[in-house]
Amino acid sequence: MRDYDEVTAFLGRWGPFQRLVFFLLSASIVPNGFTGLSAVFLAASPEHRCAVPAAANLSAWWRNASIPRELVQGVEVASKCRRYRLDLLRDFSARGLRPGLDVNLSEVGTEKCLDGWTFSTDVYLSTIVSEWSLVCENDWKGPLASSLFFVGVLIGSFVSGQLSDRFGRKKVLFATMAVQTGFSIVQVFCTSWEAFAALFFIVGIGQISNYVAAFILGTEILDKSIRIIFATLGVCIFYAFGYMLLPFCAYFIRSWRILLLTLALPGLLCIPLWWVIPESPRWLITQGRTEEAEFILRKAAKQNGISAPAIIFDPAELQDLKSQLQSAHTYLDLFRTRDIRIITILSVLLWMVISVGYFGLSLNTPNLHGDPYLNCFLSAVIEVPAYIIAWLLLQALPRHYSMVGTLFLGGVVLLFLQLVPPDLNVISISLVMIGKFGVTSAFGMVYVYTAELYPTVVRNMGIGASSMASRLGSILAPYFIYLGAYDKFLPFILMGSMMVLIGIFTLFLPESYGRPLPETIEQTLKVKGIKYKLTSQSSRVTEENEYSPKVLSNTAL
Repeated sequence: MRDYDEVTAFLGRWGPFQRLVFFLLSASIVPNGFTGLSAVFLAASPEHRCAVPAAANLSAWWRNASIPRELVQGVEVASKCRRYRLDLLRDFSARGLRPGLDVNLSEVGTEKCLDGWTFSTDVYLSTIVSEWSLVCENDWKGPLASSLFFVGVLIGSFVSGQLSDRFGRKKVLFATMAVQTGFSIVQVFCTSWEAFAALFFIVGIGQISNYVAAFILGTEILDKSIRIIFATLGVCIFYAFGYMLLPFCAYFIRSWRILLLTLALPGLLCIPLWWVIPESPRWLITQGRTEEAEFILRKAAKQNGISAPAIIFDPAELQDLKSQLQSAHTYLDLFRTRDIRIITILSVLLWMVISVGYFGLSLNTPNLHGDPYLNCFLSAVIEVPAYIIAWLLLQALPRHYSMVGTLFLGGVVLLFLQLVPPDLNVISISLVMIGKFGVTSAFGMVYVYTAELYPTVVRNMGIGASSMASRLGSILAPYFIYLGAYDKFLPFILMGSMMVLIGIFTLFLPESYGRPLPETIEQTLKVKGIKYKLTSQSSRVTEENEYSPKVLSNTAL
């Protein structure tokens, strides 16, 4: 009995139809690069200090001395959250006393910023932090806004698979692009932090659902030989292009409302794609809509200049095809046997740590030394060679050694940051970028590696569970950066340590390179830890004959 790839092999691998689907689905990911990391500039915290109202009637001496100095990580800076008591300063000023000469400032009491704050406009004209004073006792609201976005991403990753299975890949793709674009535009008109955060949560739901739907649609339409390229050089590279455009736009648009509107509007350009991108024939078959699936395939054959066979789906094998593409398994099957249980636990930890490292380093770019726009652009640019390296490693080297190498590279350089002298900022930024390169390469490979570890019957659920763990990591990432307020090296030490540790654990995962894809839970690759030896070519051939694997199901790569 033929499988789906055999039935549709007449289309070829890389004709005009496949190229069009590849590039249009990849292009639909570009706005995700804007949205996913827009908080880097929307929620940036400008330099600030307590406001001293003109009504205080202070002399120039006392106005300049109204903010106390304090030590922050060994450096003396002006306080951001305290000022000297204005009633005392007003009295000293009226009596003609001078600060530091007639009055010992260390003996003058301090108070909170009762009249608000003055924010610097040297870097940002406005952000949600400066507009709604999300500093000092309210400084937790900035990271919370980012975390709520990623909470939406978590929920979106949970429901997107079910929605696309129920309503179709194409409908969910365009509906969630509309959610991402529409609610981003509504955010521009928010008058409170609470409304902004609530809408950011909804945007997060649309953002990941759009990404997942495009990813699934591409992997189901494209030939299995193209799926690894689509997963790395396709959606990932185009996401990086969107990410690169973010600091470019932010550099010329320093007001958060205009910037957000500018980033949201390109989503409208995806509307014409509705008439070009087809629905997944695989999904249509599972819904019994065989005629629609045949129409799409015949149209694709015509576009490729190929004559389609008179009968594409033989009625005798159609039911078998449907049973191959549908699954009756549950999430409990991810823990049924020892091997798949260990794979699930380690995959969940691996995805979570990679996500913490990736989003932690990405969101931290404004806190690095130097220009925040340049740092963000470098952080985006480094992703392009990272994904190219990921693709090359997937093509030529064992999976778990490639994963371990990139994780160790990223983790170790982050641990070395604390050893760099404070005056060598270029070296510090270079090490951060190397760390970002390592974790991004790991991110580019983990989709493919995880898909190869899980059997076909639970592959969709396995990737879904791992993806949800990744979203938990992205929720935690803003708070790793928040720890930098107490020690600037602490976020890097934590992220670096976690990446090295999970790299060691990854050695215990089985190797999937050159192995036939498991179809059933019983065929799950054996977990043999660091003693695992790559199967010889002859034994691989034997296993291929033994397993007789057929085809990747819905989300297989």
